[in-house]
Amino acid sequence: MPPRESADAAAEDAALDGSPAPAGAPAAAAEPSSAGASRSAAPPDLAGRYGRTPARRRRDRSILIGGAIAFAVVLVSWVVWAGLDGSRPLVQATDLGHELLDARSVEVTWRLSVPSGNATACAVQALNEDFTVVGWKVVEIPASERPLRTFTETVRTAQPANTGLISHCWLR
Repeated sequence: MPPRESADAAAEDAALDGSPAPAGAPAAAAEPSSAGASRSAAPPDLAGRYGRTPARRRRDRSILIGGAIAFAVVLVSWVVWAGLDGSRPLVQATDLGHELLDARSVEVTWRLSVPSGNATACAVQALNEDFTVVGWKVVEIPASERPLRTFTETVRTAQPANTGLISHCWLR
């Protein structure tokens, strides 16, 4: 059996909905009873009781607008930063192969793509069967008018290597 709704609850619901109180429900502004009960002569502020005040709506709206403005600022900042960051010359290195010369050296061949007139440096490494770096060498590459060049470099190793490759390249 569902619980019965009291007359006071029905009156509160009606006041929240803005509809007239149901028949048989006591009026919200009922006079105090002769027994001395302390009922208020003013209707209860149900909207305030449940947090539906105009001040709360204004605060919620200002928080929402502030969040939207903060999001827009972050988005615009990121777009500007990403757009300006793309103005640097792009350096790309591609491994072409390696040759194990002996137990203590490996020869690495790679292709370097860099805008003409930029000096670069590349880190060449040798790895063993556990993918541990067993040899490392930084190669300084002078500027050139050719944007695409191929290089071969020998790297000495501390242990026998299984492979050799380019770690990364950067502008000097």
